Formats: sequence, structure tokens, C-alpha cells
Amino acid sequence: MTAREINFWLMDMDGVLVREEEPLEGAADFIARLRDFEIPYLVLTNSSIYTPRNLSARLARGGLQVPEESIWTSALATASFLQDQRPRGSAFVVGEAGLATALHEAGYTVNERDPDYVVLGETRTYSFERITQAIRLIVNGARFIATNPDTTGPAPGGPLPATGSVAALISRATGIEPYYVGKPNPLMMRSALNTLNAHSEQTAMVGDRMDTDIVTGIEAGLETILVLTGITDRAEAEGFPYRPHRIVDSVGDLIPELVAPARRASDDRAVGQGAANVSRLRSRLTRREGG
Repeated sequence: MTAREINFWLMDMDGVLVREEEPLEGAADFIARLRDFEIPYLVLTNSSIYTPRNLSARLARGGLQVPEESIWTSALATASFLQDQRPRGSAFVVGEAGLATALHEAGYTVNERDPDYVVLGETRTYSFERITQAIRLIVNGARFIATNPDTTGPAPGGPLPATGSVAALISRATGIEPYYVGKPNPLMMRSALNTLNAHSEQTAMVGDRMDTDIVTGIEAGLETILVLTGITDRAEAEGFPYRPHRIVDSVGDLIPELVAPARRASDDRAVGQGAANVSRLRSRLTRREGG
């Protein structure tokens, strides 16, 4: 595969930078290098529970200094999508503060009677009453949106049911499937690219899951890098019908590739000057041979 010049970085959070809030090998140095060299990046997560500010604080407690402006959640992607589809609309929300805050900041209002959308996200305490209300609203015509299709989420005591599992319950009751905004929908990547003002050809996606991170990056036209610190191992990766551009042990292996923009420009000028020198030398040789 042809090597690209990578000027922007997207990366998953769980399994790439942290595992249950504990930083993974090389993660702190990788983030520090991005920050020191002022390389644009976003940390992506399908979770919609927390706001970027809360996630930034949680990462900081583990030693990862990621500003809230560099965190892109499925809640933000969902709010951006709905703002584009139906500006200043209304929603009945099943989820936590991360989702409610994102929708509010996008100009959406809460409507418990006849909303434009039912928006489902993650929550640690799914309410049977709110799920029942969501079902009735969808049957009565509300459009069904879910932040992501993940069926389970990690927890210290074992997996917890996540958005995809509850969405399946609601779909079974209504006969209506939701539109999922988060990974593996390439829309999540495109909204992140728009946030960075980045082009797909110059952007890498680093993830630990073939079925979400990598396939989404491929479909969005990004350089894809699988790290082996999370869900998918090397043997499992071989079983998929698509492949990442590269597989590395951890994000620490990518640190040497992070070059300051000024140095990259200097290197490019040096290469250009070298090519010019070669061209002049060939020209002189040609003239001598002709003489």
C-alpha cells in the first residue's frame, strides 16, 4: 500500500489509549508528542455517557492530558447530524448528560409528548418507563435515532448492556430500526474530519476493533492502523474480508512518525532542493555529452 503523508490523527479511546481508565503502553507519550508538535487530532469514542469535559478530566486522572476540544463522542456526532437534518428540532432522550448536553448545545429542545426524534444513547440505569415511552413515541411517528450500535460496554464487574441491545428491544417492539450515527457509520468519521478541517487522504485512524474502528476508517478513505492493545488480535484480523493498512503493537510504535510541521516543511524543502540539484547536474552532464 502506498505510504501517505499523515497530518491529522483520529484515534479510538478504549483499547487504544486506555483500558478501564488505565493508560495503555505508549499512550501518554503519544498524546504528549501530538500536543508538543501541535499536530491536530481527535480522540473518538462511541460512548455518549460523558461530556468531553468529563472525559478530559477522567483521562487526566490517568495521566493523559487531552483537552476537551480534542474529544469527539457519538453524542456530538449525533447532535451534529440532527442539527444538519432538522435545525432546532426536538427530541425525547434516553441517555445521560453527555447526550443531553450535546443536543442542547446544538439547539435542540426536550419534548416528552410529540418529539421529532427519539434519541437513544448509553446510560448506566436504563429505565423501563422511559423505554416504554420511547416505544410509544416511535409508534406514533417519532423518528428513531441511536448514538451507536454497540451491544455491550465494559465495566469492572463484567459487560453491561449498551445502546445496541436496548435499540434491539425497542426495534422488536415497534418494528422500526434506528439510524445509528456512531461507528461503524462513516458519518462519525466525516463529522470528525469536518471538525478538524482535515482531508481524508492526510488523516490516519488508529483503532483496536476491526468491526468498528478499522472498517469505518476504510469506508471514510483514511489510513487505518490496528493496535493490538484492545479487542482484535492479529489472528482475528486475518479473518476479516478487509484489512487495515498496518498493524502495530501499540500507539507507542507510532511516536517516531509524529513530526513537527516546521520540520516536515524543512524536510520537504530539502528533498525539493536535492531534486533540483540532481536536475541541474543531469543538465550539465547532458550539455557536456552533447559538446
